[in-house]
Amino acid sequence: MSVNQTTAADDVTADMNEASAEPGAKIKTAGVKAGMNAAKADRTDMVGKALGLLVLLGDEPRGASAAEISRRAELPFSTTYRLLGSLTRDGFVDYEPDGRRYHLGLRIFQLGQRVSNHHGFAGTAMPVLRRVTEQTGEATILSVRDGHHHLTVNKVDGPQTFRVTSDPGHLGALHATAVGKALVAFAEDAERESLIEELELDPLTEHTITDRAAFRAEMEKVRRQGYAVMDEENENGMRAVAVPLLNSQGHAFASLATAVPVFRLSMEALLAHVPLLQEAAAELAARLPQR
Repeated sequence: MSVNQTTAADDVTADMNEASAEPGAKIKTAGVKAGMNAAKADRTDMVGKALGLLVLLGDEPRGASAAEISRRAELPFSTTYRLLGSLTRDGFVDYEPDGRRYHLGLRIFQLGQRVSNHHGFAGTAMPVLRRVTEQTGEATILSVRDGHHHLTVNKVDGPQTFRVTSDPGHLGALHATAVGKALVAFAEDAERESLIEELELDPLTEHTITDRAAFRAEMEKVRRQGYAVMDEENENGMRAVAVPLLNSQGHAFASLATAVPVFRLSMEALLAHVPLLQEAAAELAARLPQR
């Protein structure tokens, strides 16, 4: 006779009820419940570990070996290998036999596209970004905040041969980028204060703001002028200007930027694109779902 899940669950319940009639049954029952809770917590923890591996792989465009992922995740190799096997089987991870390296799989791309479509980043936002790029001749980037980072959700490259490297899915620093500064400066008051106090102001170039007081002053300046700039603070040789996409409460739920190499546009010439960006941001804010 086969035992289905309902039958098995009923058997466990019956055993526990029968045990409750015996001396010391409360202790036995508590032990059974504790064991079940521990098993459930362990399964939940394994889900978290698997998701953590996906995040790590997202930071490795060329992929990584199981040993490298194990070290970065600070997990036993056997656990990492087992989780990678499950993720590969279900299409979330691809395995490259020749180099013995793992990459994010197409299933992640499919899910990402669904999220993008749900938020209107593809159908609604892309035509606006293309229009901005047609007028500026430079890359246009749309980002949202993801915790203590900004996440690039859309980008349209300009016709020039020199490309901006912030592709969709890229996680970047909030304190060192124009899109990030705009997201922080126009966040809700409590959230903005928390970010100003808690962000790690890592020096990405010699121009990065690393002083807490200076960063606070920069956020106040961004709020006053309505746009944020990055002048080789995130990457040498690049500058950008960004404006916020504001919800009905006046808080940023995304930011829109034009990014250029420093040899092609001066900061003054770049700032001339601010009115165009603000017009596009207002259009997107009216059309996109606001998170």
